[in-house]
Amino acid sequence: MRTPSRTLLLLVIVAILLLPLGRSATASEGRAEDGGTWLWPVDGARRVVEPYRAPAHEFGAGHRGADLAAPTSAVVHAPADGVVAFRGTVVDRPLLTLEHAGGLVSTFEPVSSTLSPGDVVSAGEEIGIVAFGGHTTPGALHVGVRLAGEYINPMLLFGDVPRAILLPCCEPL
Repeated sequence: MRTPSRTLLLLVIVAILLLPLGRSATASEGRAEDGGTWLWPVDGARRVVEPYRAPAHEFGAGHRGADLAAPTSAVVHAPADGVVAFRGTVVDRPLLTLEHAGGLVSTFEPVSSTLSPGDVVSAGEEIGIVAFGGHTTPGALHVGVRLAGEYINPMLLFGDVPRAILLPCCEPL
C-alpha cells in the first residue's frame, strides 16, 4: 500500500520527466529559466563517475546522489536559483546545501565556499570550488537532491536524460 507522501513523490518525479528537456551542457551556457531543467554544476564534459542507486528501504545501502567528474579546485555553479541552507564540514568533508523552489534541496560535497546560510544564489552563479574529503574519489563532486525530504536521482533534473527505447520482444507469428 502506498502512503500519500510516496504517491506525491512519484507524481512529482513523473511530472519532472515529462517536462521539456533543455540542452545546457555547461553551467555557463545559460540559465534554468524554464524551471524544469537544472544547469550542470561544473564546466566541461558531462561524466558521471558514480551513479545514483536508490536504497531498497529507508535505511538501506545505496548511493543517494551522483558523483560527477570535476577536478579539484573546479568552480561549482548553482544548478538553479536557491538559498544557502547550510555551509560547513560534516565528518571530514566540506559541503554546501541549497534550498530551491518546489521543495527541492541540493547538497554538494566536497565543496569549499565563502557563502553563508541565507545567501541567495542564481542559477549559474559560482557557489564554491571542488575540495577534498568525503566518500568521493579525488576529481569528483557528489551532488545529492532531496524532494520533500526524500532522496531522488539528481540526473532527472539536469535534462538530456536518454529516453527508454522499447525493442521487440517476440518473433512475428
